[in-house]
Amino acid sequence: MRLFECQACGQPLYFETFLCESCGRQLGFLPSLISITALEPVRDRWKAIADPTTEYIYCANASFDSCNWLIPAESGERFCFACRHNRTIPDLSTERNMMLWRRIEVAKRRLFYSLLRLKLPLRTKAEDPTGLAFDFLASTNLPVMTGHLDGVITINLAEADDAERERQRGAMDEPYRTLLGHFRHEIAHYYWDRLVRDTGSMDEFREIFGDERADYPAALKRHHLEGAPQDWQNKFVTAYASSHPWEDFAETWAHYFHIIDTLETARAFGIRTQPRATSAETLRTSIDFDPYTASIDRLIDAWLPLTFTFNSINRSMGVNDLYPFVPGALTMLKLTYIHNKIHQLYQHQESDEGALKAVVASLKRRVTTP
Repeated sequence: MRLFECQACGQPLYFETFLCESCGRQLGFLPSLISITALEPVRDRWKAIADPTTEYIYCANASFDSCNWLIPAESGERFCFACRHNRTIPDLSTERNMMLWRRIEVAKRRLFYSLLRLKLPLRTKAEDPTGLAFDFLASTNLPVMTGHLDGVITINLAEADDAERERQRGAMDEPYRTLLGHFRHEIAHYYWDRLVRDTGSMDEFREIFGDERADYPAALKRHHLEGAPQDWQNKFVTAYASSHPWEDFAETWAHYFHIIDTLETARAFGIRTQPRATSAETLRTSIDFDPYTASIDRLIDAWLPLTFTFNSINRSMGVNDLYPFVPGALTMLKLTYIHNKIHQLYQHQESDEGALKAVVASLKRRVTTP
């Protein structure tokens, strides 16, 4: 993510900040500019220093201290670009539900930041029956399963409880489990429908990820009973990705988002890696490019040394690796497929199945060449 600063005083700001700690001004996020802006009060509205030509109001969820996004005052909208996709939220009359929902909203808005940067299509169910909606549900008498179905992403409120999420991580033998990771994984299923299924480009998908027509419930049941194949690391980014081609796509998509957002943060802080070891030339990198528009080769060339660096720092602190994964050649191929799919849409290019197949063939040669 970019590094934001207060336009009034220059104070560095976090993405979630409502108030500048230096000058005391109110702050808000402008989706149209993908930027945090300092605000000045104008009657019952706000003038944005970053866009003084328009008056703004806060998203209605700001009343719960759960959203700092802004809406043009004359738009007639009550909810911001991100929150208008919420279909169901939990009962907020309990303090615990309120606390957990706020955490969910923080992760959701970080997801939407990346979707905005990539210019991916986003429509609500009210705008389009095939649009996107979120249900944030608390378990009562019936369990709540986090997942995606027909454009509706369901998140179990318990995933925002750090202790419960850690318990689930241990029970599932997962090296990584976060709210943001859930959002990035589940949104992948939504975009699989939009970018793969609805474009009729199934052949190249099946060449890389396998045949998604395989029995999905049976595949998940087998995975949970038997686990991943012993050689899963040679073919998949995570063990769960080996369960079914849909899950392989979703896990790889999530990791693509991990990569571009983390690299953008590294770029914002001017991070370079220059290890002193004489044999560590491959670990040298400088994040001096925009990861949201860079080539996949440039992303991967920077990602590997960056994660080695931060994993080493984390180990010095006695905590888990920042990125506890070792992507192999086939994972790189899958990341490239997702990168191409997103940027084909981003650049508003017509689908060229022949050209894409040529790219796939070239990538496969790179993967299989000793």
